[in-house]
Amino acid sequence: MELKQLHEKRWLVIYTRPRWEKKVDGLLKQQGIESYCPVRQVENQWADRKKEVSFPLFNSYVFVRVSLREEAQVLYCMGVMGYVYYMQKPAVVRDEVIEEVKRNLTLYKDLEIINLQNISVGDRVLVNQGAFANHPGQVVQIQGKNVLMVFDNIHCALVTRIPFQHITINNLNQNNKNATK
Repeated sequence: MELKQLHEKRWLVIYTRPRWEKKVDGLLKQQGIESYCPVRQVENQWADRKKEVSFPLFNSYVFVRVSLREEAQVLYCMGVMGYVYYMQKPAVVRDEVIEEVKRNLTLYKDLEIINLQNISVGDRVLVNQGAFANHPGQVVQIQGKNVLMVFDNIHCALVTRIPFQHITINNLNQNNKNATK
């Protein structure tokens, strides 16, 4: 292996403990490792006040720009679970992609990542927040960040749009009921 390759830095993705993204970012920077945890600003409303809070754009992921020599050092940082792999090697992110994320966060303040791969039409879900909190329902359609749902336990079919982040998949209860029949 060439000496140049040992010192050449590239962006890699690390997986962190849940809700440790900003803490890991800070710890890595204290150790002199270049890291980037993209965050978005959200205004939270409490009963007595409003406050702007920063949330990681990517849950449980932080980007690090390291050389081959520094790769092992990252793994010893508290809160780091490991590297994200692609084809049996740490996933490399091009510099342009990191710059584009930074640019988009600056231009679009309401930028947010929503992972819809875990939910599909027909899933049984439970509403976490809002007017229908704690009510189960079934996903009829996915429309951008909203889920079109049917609530069948109120003796009529009520259809409403619920923001995706306000629901939890509840298919286990349905599978358990089918298993006991």
